[in-house]
Amino acid sequence: MSFITLILVISILVFVHELGHFLVAKKSGVRVDEFAIGFPPRIYGKKFGETTYAINLIPFGGYVKIFGENPDEDSMNGPDKKRSFINKPRHIQAAILVAGIVMNIVFAWILLSMSFMIGAPQASNVSSGNYVFVTDVIKDSPAEAVGLKSGDLITDITSSQKTAATTTNAKISAEKIKEVVTESKGLPVVLTYIRGADKATTSVMAKATPNGGYVIGVQMADIENMKLGFFEALLEGAKATYHMFNATMVGTLKFFGNAFVLHANLQDVSGPIGIAGYLNQAREFGASTLFSFIAVISLNLAVINLLPFPALDGGRLLFVAIEAIIRRPIKPAVANTLNLIGFGLLMLLMLTVTVSDISKLF
Repeated sequence: MSFITLILVISILVFVHELGHFLVAKKSGVRVDEFAIGFPPRIYGKKFGETTYAINLIPFGGYVKIFGENPDEDSMNGPDKKRSFINKPRHIQAAILVAGIVMNIVFAWILLSMSFMIGAPQASNVSSGNYVFVTDVIKDSPAEAVGLKSGDLITDITSSQKTAATTTNAKISAEKIKEVVTESKGLPVVLTYIRGADKATTSVMAKATPNGGYVIGVQMADIENMKLGFFEALLEGAKATYHMFNATMVGTLKFFGNAFVLHANLQDVSGPIGIAGYLNQAREFGASTLFSFIAVISLNLAVINLLPFPALDGGRLLFVAIEAIIRRPIKPAVANTLNLIGFGLLMLLMLTVTVSDISKLF
């Protein structure tokens, strides 16, 4: 099921990205020969007007075949050369190339705004929130023994001691949970928690610590459910998109910088298999978390495409910038060869990351 979800999410994100290229190319009078989701071989295709719309077998990707983007004799000097990408002004070329990146950023903004409208759990800046978020479960702890997991949202705790710290009908907080656990003196405490769409309770017995305290073995953070109106959600969504984009850019540049000096750690990145697992976890925590995670993937796609690497939009933008500086086109054979090499290296990177994902499973 998680693999099907992954294919659906990637198809949507690729569609959004390629739609940006498609719309700006059409608006600019550039001929678009094909709009495809996935890579060949083709499963289905139908031509409307001058454009063939296709669904291909290999689901991890897609493309828009823009006339003259990979220049040849026909696109440069043929009968339809005026509608060729290569013969358009460079500012139009740049607009077409950057449109896919912009669409992924806008799509992330929409998803994050929807998340805030549904109700997004956020770290609370007050002493008690609506939930307590389990950030980590200590190995071999009482909490692990009863099945608590990182990501669970604790909503209530009661103790057989019936002390004043018991939080039933009171606002929950990490501090209050610690108080109840300490005053339980090792007797059972009952936790009520949410995991995805499910609500459950479990009884856990705290263990004593050397300093005379009691713990159940979880690390926690106070969380409040931020549910906003339409315009507030759009504003908070824009802020979240900005901060996520910056963080993604910094992380990506750091990874490739380390890769350049052969110090990159593949444990820091995930391929299709890893992303499928994370998607499945996000889906368990509800629509708000799922939308937020898809927004992160969309922003990653935007940032990666900004990199000045052949075959990516950023690489093609670099070619356009160089042509603007030298005031003449780069030789088509050189540009096409570099893009082909770049595509091959990207496929090799995806294969390497996928192998790394598989190794993590074992």
